[in-house]
Amino acid sequence: MFRAYRQDMNAQLKIAGQSPEPLGLGSVLIGSLPDTLLTERAPDRYTVEAVFTRRTDHDEVVAIQSAATRSFLSANGFPTVELRVADRRLEIANTNLEELRDGLAAVLAERLADISSSLLAERHEREHRVQDASDREQVRAASVAALAESIGFTRRHGAAAADDDSRIQDWAEEGGAHSTAR
Repeated sequence: MFRAYRQDMNAQLKIAGQSPEPLGLGSVLIGSLPDTLLTERAPDRYTVEAVFTRRTDHDEVVAIQSAATRSFLSANGFPTVELRVADRRLEIANTNLEELRDGLAAVLAERLADISSSLLAERHEREHRVQDASDREQVRAASVAALAESIGFTRRHGAAAADDDSRIQDWAEEGGAHSTAR
């Protein structure tokens, strides 16, 4: 029974943990760029969409769109850049291709690697805590079962007769041996 519980918990952990592969960005979505690039009417800043190397999970999305990521971008010289996850794409707003080429892409790659390693470490820690709790529960349940199995509902041999005599004596002394009928 406990082995099945443990296997079920391990399966749940693997599902919750998602892919151990670090999250990264593959390429820019050319179709998402403004049509006027490299013309006189080209905007200075715009949104560039990049494709993730795999599907993101909830924790990754939260971390990417967090204040910590905004602070990281600001500290690395990109205070106006904003990030938003949209399905398998990262929307990088208030930037341009030149800024990405000249350093922003490397900063984003570094941040995604940090997020991946941090979340993986948290998941491993959580996995170990759950496994330890499962192991403790198995030991406790086995101890309870062993204690319950050690109980035998049998009469005591020598002490039982003496105990019966003592109870009869108590009964007699309390008036149980005399009839009160008139």
